[in-house]
Amino acid sequence: MDLRQLTPDLSVAPQIEPEDMRRLAEAGFTAVVANRPDSEVGPSHQSARLAELAAEAGLDFHYLPILPGQLGPEQVRALREILDGAQGKVLAYCRSGTRSTMAWALGQAGRRPAAEIMQAAARAGYDLSDLIPALEG
Repeated sequence: MDLRQLTPDLSVAPQIEPEDMRRLAEAGFTAVVANRPDSEVGPSHQSARLAELAAEAGLDFHYLPILPGQLGPEQVRALREILDGAQGKVLAYCRSGTRSTMAWALGQAGRRPAAEIMQAAARAGYDLSDLIPALEG
């Protein structure tokens, strides 16, 4: 599992494996957000199966798919609400972690300085320079 911390309470990751749910709970996470659409993965990695495994591990599970190139205000708002309501550490994942990072970053616009958002993403290995106008506006 390739966890990349954006904030003390949020990490992002590329696609996780079914057996990672138990490991995430053991590592202190309380919730998982699947930003990868079911259409991109096989049955063993689809949201229904991972939601079952998350529940068995005591984790909250949220399915919030983001299609490549189709990140919209609804997903940004929904992720922000999930994070605001979370009681502990959250992991959001997609194919590479980029969509999850972008959704978080856009949800932080106006809450955190753009430079702080960009630095957090860069520390996690994500270049969000294309989002600078949206983060500053």
